[in-house]
Amino acid sequence: MTFIPPLDAMFLTSETREHPMHIGALHVFKLPEGAPEDYVQSLHRRLLECTELSPLYRRKPAWPGPMTGALRWVEERNDEVDLEYHVRLSALPRPGRVRELLALVAGLHSTLLDRHRPLWEFHLIEGLEDNRFAVYSKMHHALTDGINGVRSTMRIMSEEPSTVLTPFWTPNLDKHPTDPAPSTLSRAAEIARSVIGIGPTVTDVAVKGVWDADAALPFTAPRSALNRPLTGARRFAAQSWPIARISSVAKAHGATFNDVILAMCAGALREYLNASEELPKKSLVSAVPVGLPRASGSEGNAVTMVLCRLATDIADPAERLARIRASMLTAKETMRGRSALQLSTIGMLTSIGPSALNAIPGFAATAPPPYNVVISNVPGPRNRLYWGDAEMEGWYPVSMPIEGQSLNITVISYADTIGFGLIGCRRNVAHLQRLLGHLEDALCELEMAGAVSVPA
Repeated sequence: MTFIPPLDAMFLTSETREHPMHIGALHVFKLPEGAPEDYVQSLHRRLLECTELSPLYRRKPAWPGPMTGALRWVEERNDEVDLEYHVRLSALPRPGRVRELLALVAGLHSTLLDRHRPLWEFHLIEGLEDNRFAVYSKMHHALTDGINGVRSTMRIMSEEPSTVLTPFWTPNLDKHPTDPAPSTLSRAAEIARSVIGIGPTVTDVAVKGVWDADAALPFTAPRSALNRPLTGARRFAAQSWPIARISSVAKAHGATFNDVILAMCAGALREYLNASEELPKKSLVSAVPVGLPRASGSEGNAVTMVLCRLATDIADPAERLARIRASMLTAKETMRGRSALQLSTIGMLTSIGPSALNAIPGFAATAPPPYNVVISNVPGPRNRLYWGDAEMEGWYPVSMPIEGQSLNITVISYADTIGFGLIGCRRNVAHLQRLLGHLEDALCELEMAGAVSVPA
């Protein structure tokens, strides 16, 4: 029996049919040269033979009841896990375009994970055009976060084609080198220093929020079309951009790579909302997840969030990027030198805690949103990777909207590209794919504003 940490338990207790609390990823692979027609079906059969699972993939909430069940994990035995339920084979209808793939992923991501079983699914998808296949996987956010999800994926990949096929549930993947454990006395002293520093941390956040025009406090975001009550159905859109283009823009404007990502999203959201005459006069505010220090091989969530003004009230793209950069610098200054406990406190006060209040019936309808959208940047591998003998062509995150937040934008770097994954409430965020075009337009505007030469 394993007790569930408070943040992980929150993802379980707050889940409803309208608010699935799982995260996932879509991976696109090239079929190996000369691959037989039944390559993906054979792959599926091979995976079903891998019947030993690590504890993480045998874990489910204890029963009875959602409240008590969210306090501890229980683990099924290997022979109790119905692997054929968790590992599934799907096929796209012809012609197997990316459009059909994204529609399938949106439907799969809309369904709740079965709490009577370990909280994960793995879908092999054949029939993708241009001799490709895809893998969509999802796992409950109570079990993992984006960074751990990336690490799990990278552990089953190699930089060269291989005859070895490793599923991510393989138990030997749990064997990580561990750092020497600190002494009880030093650990106690570290906790004491962190607790003592919480008061000054809270004061610093409040003072900067009131007096610094670039800082953002919760509930100062404008109401927008992105902050309506959720339904359970989802839309999903995804696309990659060359890292070199974004890095060139960052260099030209004296900004960071992440600043440019935020500016692309800000420009796209400005155009998207403006097209339907729903752009607020006041700047949208984004919650930006930040990874916390974690022990080697640790599971669960180690993340906090800070707020950033997206300057969507500014028409000039260069000035908008400058304001975003200033807002992020303010947030970074607030975080600098803080312990993990103090950083978690910042997140609970500014974003995680306030957004949880939306679960109270009627709260979201009467209070302004704590922020308007989550934009997350997850670092990924810089080398091309293979799963067995199949080269991975694209990697796209599939995150989750939460109550009061109809859209989530998560990006991940892979090799020489950055993959955007946009997941939104199907009712509230219509024509989600249009945001992809707006993202390209926003990047082009930044390139022109910074006189960046774009490769032909």
